[in-house]
Amino acid sequence: MTGPGTTPPPGWYPDPDGGAGLVRWWNGSVWSDVTTPAGPGVTVGRSFEPAGAAHTEPAPAWDAWGTPEPARPRRRASTGLLVALGASGLALVLLLVAVLVSTSGDSDGGDEDPVPRAVPSAPGNPFPPGTVRVFDQEAGISYPWLGDGWSEWDREPQIETTSTAGQYLVTQEDAPGAEFIAQCTSGPLSAGYGWGSGSGTLQGTVEAVADQVRTRYYPVPNERKVLRSEARTVDGVDAWLYEFDLSWDVAGYDATGERAALLLIDVGKPAPALLYLSIPNTHAELYGTIDRVLDDVDLL
Repeated sequence: MTGPGTTPPPGWYPDPDGGAGLVRWWNGSVWSDVTTPAGPGVTVGRSFEPAGAAHTEPAPAWDAWGTPEPARPRRRASTGLLVALGASGLALVLLLVAVLVSTSGDSDGGDEDPVPRAVPSAPGNPFPPGTVRVFDQEAGISYPWLGDGWSEWDREPQIETTSTAGQYLVTQEDAPGAEFIAQCTSGPLSAGYGWGSGSGTLQGTVEAVADQVRTRYYPVPNERKVLRSEARTVDGVDAWLYEFDLSWDVAGYDATGERAALLLIDVGKPAPALLYLSIPNTHAELYGTIDRVLDDVDLL
């Protein structure tokens, strides 16, 4: 706990509402409605109780940020829910917990690691005000910087783009051949994917890119499951999103799969902008970051 009289600086702190695995944004004076799953890339401060917590604090000054107050996201059930259930409901919950514990104790696969689960993004859960952004002047777009643990792109340009900006997170240092990474990068689309041929479409072009990255950057053989292939708009211009899960069983890799999203945006230049997000399932707690980034892309 932070000592009496100390006001913690703005940042991420354990959710005071008790949301399991969640952290909440503290703006320096009051708690905001912004939460995110704790995990790599999120620096979390020590829990504390705000001074004068017994009285009602004023609501965050959303108007000062130039936008109306967002819809308050639903929070995970806290102990208040158990009180509301009453004695009979609580007994039922305890009975169910006992049955689950007993069942898990009888399992033969106790040494097997659980399959990582995707964490869905929370609607109305934007990046906090003042979040640093990546400005890709060549591609003509900007998007949020993902924070501690992520590094500015300093590797070879991606073949799919004529230049590459963005960020990456090393998820395995000793993968076969090279480090394994999560990434959030962008750039103007390279030639050769059908765009500008007269018959090329955003959908057909981004699907051609997806076919190539599947074999270029991921262990093979792999299987693909398409999650979304849909038209979108970014600041009023046409775009196409293609999101998919890959799975593989290849020795030497910590990950057995990856979630990737490709967003192709017609920015009005000869080459559309390509935003490429990819996260291994060893870091599935970051899957929700994909939607948060996609919902916060701006044109320059």
